[in-house]
Amino acid sequence: MNACKDGVPNGRLVGLTGGAGSGKTEAAKRFEAHGLPVIYADRVGHELLAPGGEAVEAIAAVFGDVASPDGGIDRRKVGALVFADERALARLNAITHPLIYRNIARKARELGRQGERLIIVDAALIGEDGVRPKCLWGLILIDTPREERVRRLMASRGWTHDEAARRIDAQTPPETKRVLADWVLENTGPLEAFHHAVDALAHELMHGSAQEREE
Repeated sequence: MNACKDGVPNGRLVGLTGGAGSGKTEAAKRFEAHGLPVIYADRVGHELLAPGGEAVEAIAAVFGDVASPDGGIDRRKVGALVFADERALARLNAITHPLIYRNIARKARELGRQGERLIIVDAALIGEDGVRPKCLWGLILIDTPREERVRRLMASRGWTHDEAARRIDAQTPPETKRVLADWVLENTGPLEAFHHAVDALAHELMHGSAQEREE
């Protein structure tokens, strides 16, 4: 992920990554509850596929009849095409990823100009190429066993086992990102325990940032 290659004025970027169903977004919401701003890559991607979005025309040109009734892109139709076909997924990523990176960079710069000193970027695509982005000050990995992630996606999104497994297997195995991460939070037990771990890390990040401002 090459977002924010131009830097963030007065701020630091902390990446938050993990595979589908890992609890990454749950962690992001918890960080937000502590007052840390979060940029959600998924939301940026959805904006690109909404009516009038930057990626709509290019995706329709490549994949054909994938429009939604409102003139955007039907994400379920596209998903059915690309998560069973590596080459199709690569074509989709070639369209969307540069736009996602650019919009994340823009949002991060805006937050930096507003005086935010620490910004969380929630993005599953961080480290997908095995490289840690140079713009990141820190990287958090949420790690959860594959079968638990499959069960969660089936429950939360109504997918079949095969649909959930294909979505997971289209991503880089999260355990390979451990070498890139500064913090690894295991999400294998009760939700309360996971919240406690995220809260402790939020305190560490915020306390360290505040201490540095005083020095």
